[in-house]
Amino acid sequence: MKKGIHPQYYPDAKAACACGNSFTTGSTKPELNVEICSACHPFYTGKEKLIDTAGRVDRFRKMQTKKGEISAKKGAKKERVKKQK
Repeated sequence: MKKGIHPQYYPDAKAACACGNSFTTGSTKPELNVEICSACHPFYTGKEKLIDTAGRVDRFRKMQTKKGEISAKKGAKKERVKKQK
């Protein structure tokens, strides 16, 4: 390895999660702040938890309700057309 081009490695870097859990790991930074760790991640805990970034889940639910309303209106219109014939 060339000297002077690699960052300093901290074998005992402290990582702190948003849930309050903390652990040590190897990193190029002495301290890390993470949003999700193995103590609070749904895959490891078995609990279903929506991790929403930028309101994507809410936007998806809104689109689904609109789609349902539109299809209901179209269905009602088709029934009216059938009755008129």
